[in-house]
Amino acid sequence: MDKTPFGSERILELLPHRFPMLMIDRVLELGENFVRAEKLVTANEPALAGHFPGQPIFPGVLIIEAMAQAAAIWAAVNSASKERKLSVLAGVDGARFRRQVKPGDVLHLEARMLAARSKLVKLEAKASVGGEIVAEAVLLAAFVSKEGGEP
Repeated sequence: MDKTPFGSERILELLPHRFPMLMIDRVLELGENFVRAEKLVTANEPALAGHFPGQPIFPGVLIIEAMAQAAAIWAAVNSASKERKLSVLAGVDGARFRRQVKPGDVLHLEARMLAARSKLVKLEAKASVGGEIVAEAVLLAAFVSKEGGEP
């Protein structure tokens, strides 16, 4: 498994997401059962313009999306049929938000595989800023066909 950090070019190869929905800026480490990535939260994030104007807070739903995209990178590298499949978010369990994320924060994302089947993978995901956990959830990803969305 490649543990070498990589940036946007490789991320764009692995994920179908594009601006403004691409949430991963860099992959720090990719292991057999985990991925560590980061997202730089900037003041010019499109969602911040309307989310608590004057006191911008990065939306919790986008923190979940960032954790899911980190998990999708892990799944894209580890999927047996990665040429024909996408991993899509199929479930979010036990989501908790511990503190606000603001412009200037670096969101460190970690997803660790808990269980895998042929079409599903369950991952524990955490997001932290400065070593403090800001959000966590158990994510379920499903592998679907790139053509029609069916497994």
